[in-house]
Amino acid sequence: MSLTNINVRGYHIDLYGHVNNARYLEFLEEARWELLDKTVDRDKWHRQGIGLSVVNININYRRPAVMGDRLEIKTTLERIGRKSVVLKQVIAKTGDRRLVAEALVTFVIVNMKTLQAIPVSDEIRAELTAING
Repeated sequence: MSLTNINVRGYHIDLYGHVNNARYLEFLEEARWELLDKTVDRDKWHRQGIGLSVVNININYRRPAVMGDRLEIKTTLERIGRKSVVLKQVIAKTGDRRLVAEALVTFVIVNMKTLQAIPVSDEIRAELTAING
């Protein structure tokens, strides 16, 4: 599990005075990068010619966030399949812990030369399993 904090700034806000729905995707991506920085050896993956590609995001928006809110994004491993991995991400307001949004993000491991999905190796599975501690 990983926790990432985001301070809602003026440039995150849309015409309606709350965080624009597309910005949440950026918040979730920031949290995933932070998580991967902590758990996988991306340099080794690069040398091996493998990478990650998001193939699906399902997001449910629960309540708006506004300028000045501090958000906490919790990222956990939901499941690992043969070729895909699903992360669960939950965005809540820091302090009152009110749910703002939740998402399931599916990605695949890809061969960077062919851009084709490849099976999740035992070594990658072990690195990703460490996400939940």
